[in-house]
Amino acid sequence: VALGIYPQHSKRFLRSLTKERLLEAKHSGPRLCIDLSMTHHMSKKELSRLAGQIRRLYGSNKKADRPFWICLTGFTTDSPLYEECLRMNDGFSSYLLDIAEEDCFSLFPLETLVYLTPDSEHALEDVDLNKVYILGGLVDESIQKKVTFQKAQEHSVKTARLPIQEYMVRRQNGKNYHSEILAINQVFDILSTYFETQNWPEALKKGVSSRKGYTLQNSVE
Repeated sequence: VALGIYPQHSKRFLRSLTKERLLEAKHSGPRLCIDLSMTHHMSKKELSRLAGQIRRLYGSNKKADRPFWICLTGFTTDSPLYEECLRMNDGFSSYLLDIAEEDCFSLFPLETLVYLTPDSEHALEDVDLNKVYILGGLVDESIQKKVTFQKAQEHSVKTARLPIQEYMVRRQNGKNYHSEILAINQVFDILSTYFETQNWPEALKKGVSSRKGYTLQNSVE
C-alpha cells in the first residue's frame, strides 16, 4: 500500500507500520551494510558529507514499501563520525538499524557478502535476500574505487558493480566527464528502486544523475 493515499492514518500508525516493515527486513532481508571502518582519515567536511548521505539513505529506506535492514559496521559511538551523525541527523540515536564496532567481514559469513564497488568485473544482476550488500562509507572519489575493491579482495569477498555500462551510454558533455562513482545514498536509491520494481533502467534513472555523464540507452533526452 502506498502510504500517501490514506491521509486519515495517524502519524503514529504510519510510524508503527514503518517500524514493522523495517524489523521484517531484519529477519527476512534484504540487508545492507555500510562499511564505516575507513573514516579515520576523513576531514570534518568529509565526515559531514558522509553523515548527510547516511541521513538521506535512511530516510529513503524508511519510505520504501520493501525496505532493507541497515547495519552500520566498523562504527564506534565515540568516533567523530558518530558525533557528526548525532549533530546533523535529527533522531539519529533512535534510528532503526544496527550499529556494530566490528568490521562487516567478521560479522557476517564471508560467502553471504557482496561488496559493491565500481571496480568490480561483475555487474549486479539481482538483489538476493540471502546476501548482505556492502557499501563503502567513503566520500573522496579519488580513493573510493581502489580502496573498496582492494578490501573486498583481501577478504576474498564477492564484488559487484551497478549495471551502469549494461543499461546506460556515455553522453557527450562539454567536460567529457563520465563517472560511475556515486554517493552511498544514490547507490542505495538504485538498489531500493530495483528491489521494488525489478527494473534496472528505472532504478538507474533514479540514482545516476545526468551530471555523471551517463544516460539510459535509447532514451530521448
